Amino acid sequence: MEQQEVTPSYCAAPAAPAGRVAGPPYADCVECGRPTEYGVATPGIVLCPVCEWQEAQRTACSG
Repeated sequence: MEQQEVTPSYCAAPAAPAGRVAGPPYADCVECGRPTEYGVATPGIVLCPVCEWQEAQRTACSG
């Protein structure tokens, strides 16, 4: 059996912040200020579901 080379990905997928919580208090989205699904103690940039989707569309790898 031959070993195949692993080709590195040209577009790295951003990691989603770990920290979705079941209830308030929620952190505010850094883009629009609406509540997110993440707790206020979640480190890093947090986005609401709409802004997360829009960011994924902007950063999607084409081709």
